[in-house]
Amino acid sequence: MRRAYSVETVRAAEAALMKRVPEGALMQRAAAGLAAACGDLLRRTGRVYGSRVLLLVGGGDNGGDALYAGARLARRGAGVRALLVSPDRAHTGGLAAFLAAGGRVADGPDGLGGLDLVVDGITGIGGRGGLREDALALLRAVTRSHGRTPVIAVDLPSGVEADSGEVHGEAVRADATVTFGTYKPGHLIDPAAEHAGALRLVDIGLGPELPEPPDLEALQYADVAALLPVPGAESDKYSRGVVGVVAGSERYPGAAVLAVSGALHGGAGAVRYVGPGADAVIARFPETLVHAGPPSKAGRVQAWVIGPGLGDGRWAEEAVADVLGADVPVLVDADGLRLLDPETVRTRTAATVLTPHAGEAAALLGVAREEVEAGRLAAVRELAARYRATVLLKGSTTLVAEARDTPVRVNPTGTGWLATAGSGDVLSGLTGSLLAAGLAPRDAASVGAYLHGLAARHGSDGAPVSAQDVANGIPAAWRDVRAG
Repeated sequence: MRRAYSVETVRAAEAALMKRVPEGALMQRAAAGLAAACGDLLRRTGRVYGSRVLLLVGGGDNGGDALYAGARLARRGAGVRALLVSPDRAHTGGLAAFLAAGGRVADGPDGLGGLDLVVDGITGIGGRGGLREDALALLRAVTRSHGRTPVIAVDLPSGVEADSGEVHGEAVRADATVTFGTYKPGHLIDPAAEHAGALRLVDIGLGPELPEPPDLEALQYADVAALLPVPGAESDKYSRGVVGVVAGSERYPGAAVLAVSGALHGGAGAVRYVGPGADAVIARFPETLVHAGPPSKAGRVQAWVIGPGLGDGRWAEEAVADVLGADVPVLVDADGLRLLDPETVRTRTAATVLTPHAGEAAALLGVAREEVEAGRLAAVRELAARYRATVLLKGSTTLVAEARDTPVRVNPTGTGWLATAGSGDVLSGLTGSLLAAGLAPRDAASVGAYLHGLAARHGSDGAPVSAQDVANGIPAAWRDVRAG
């Protein structure tokens, strides 16, 4: 599991560790890891000896890490130059070591010649509010001349927010980011994560100083495999979980088919469908149990999914109210999010999972969509707290948050292939099947998002993908996870 901590927590952990190790030891550990990562990247296209490396150096420890790493590369025969954003604020010890190793300070961004690697050490995890004008001017000049040169960021791409994943204005776009001690939220959450490239974590001994729980966590294969509900020899369709699906309308019958498809491919023992799309559902999935409604009369279920393609008529409003009155977990998506009563959600005794995209989240919060997209972490936390629910905020990095104080989960399997009509309907059915199987709401949402992303990759195989392709890819994703 990838775990991420806030800047404040990291700083406190570093301070505690520095009391137990020699002065400068943490920076030397960081520099050694950074230099090794730079060397690995250089060797992919050539070699370290004779390579041409440019350091973009800001003030403080981030610039010091870059300078000490540059010194190590210089001693290995690389030609290393440094552009100092603020020469009077450059790390004294790092600059001295760099010059002693044969590194050179460049007069400016012009006349640098060809480069094999740029190391971004302008700002680190302490940067706030975007890049200052002097740093921005330097970055623009280097980007104009060397825009295709690989970039490695030190700890975090300069210009992105470590704690929130927000990006204010222009920021470095790295091919790889080398971070120290632990991941930070900005490494995992878009839009900042888009700037980070491949992540490499360098162990500097910080682990024992970091508290529980982390601020964020991202499940990996083994974590998801441990949560997958696998039937035993004595399982029946009821013990595997019966999920009820209320979706579709005369205008959007396909939403019903896709939500049911996600539930069936997700391992539900049985699916009960209620809604106007019964004929379309039965034609595609004859094993589905259909009922005219209302949902409360459809028979026993372990969880409900409501909302995809539901429309906004009187029947839809009554169905949402009926389902929210049930004493089983309920997942609300799409049109259901517009029709729910907030106070009813807040006072439910059974679990509620809300699955909005950015536009729907903005409507629930009463803010502009752009505000949600720019601050996804704050938005998902606010939604969970306001509605006292588990919230799955869909997007390039899907986030899952609870009302209680548990780490926000970040899904690492998202892909642009999921940006297709009906994909969210499949996710709703899939996650509902996991709720019906008995997974806790946070686990069901996290595992559902993880499998959903993998399924899109299977369904696309590098080609355009439909929502039904995503649903069909779920069993292969399931097998991948179990195989590790």
